[in-house]
Amino acid sequence: MENLIVGKNIVKTFGLEGHSRNVLDGVSIDVSEGEFVSVMGPSGSGKTTLMFALSGLDSVDSGNILFNGRDYTSLKKNEQADLLRRDIGFVFQQPTLLKNLNILDNIILPSVKDNRKEVGKYREKALSLMKKMGIAGLENRDITEVSGGELQRAGICRALLNSPKIIFGDEPTGALNSKTSHEIMEIFSEINDGGTAVLLVTHDAKVASRTERILFMKDGKIVSQMHFEKRSALSAEDRMNQILSKMREIGI
Repeated sequence: MENLIVGKNIVKTFGLEGHSRNVLDGVSIDVSEGEFVSVMGPSGSGKTTLMFALSGLDSVDSGNILFNGRDYTSLKKNEQADLLRRDIGFVFQQPTLLKNLNILDNIILPSVKDNRKEVGKYREKALSLMKKMGIAGLENRDITEVSGGELQRAGICRALLNSPKIIFGDEPTGALNSKTSHEIMEIFSEINDGGTAVLLVTHDAKVASRTERILFMKDGKIVSQMHFEKRSALSAEDRMNQILSKMREIGI
């Protein structure tokens, strides 16, 4: 598979001079087309900062990030915004939906903001995605009238609306119960099976066990990684136990 994202020697510093630290300390990473990756590590290890840098939601102090061979860090702001809207989807732990809009309008809003002539097309696709995600019939509901799992499914619909090359998820199951978390991970697996790359940040070894590759971060660096075959014969419990064992081994 071709590399979709390549990050080289990424440095991101937080704090004032004399009291600063490298939250990302020369991180290099690659994500292939269609790959399913998770990033694990303790709080403050840099995993969410890395995701924000790779997805274009945050800048870096040095290093390069290539997306489909283009140096993302050299693009102008409007070019970065176009790339983010067109080729990248993002799912947050707490869905960032607007209270004054119904579910359907929340899903289509980011896509139609700069392309109002295509509202009908986006509505049709959003309704199709909602059906696929199991939330058909909720399009006219306010966000206060549905469950957390349904809101997360709506957030996934929004992330998929432009058929992105990669979906980023920042603790996408962190606010959900175990049953709903399992259902959301089933959806991410189906998205990945359809050819879309997925990169998740998670604290949960059970979530990470569903992915092909797990990157472990500590003190702003990727210190280790694990691989599982996409159709591994290992049980989910065996994979999870291997991840927990690796975490103990590297002290995270």
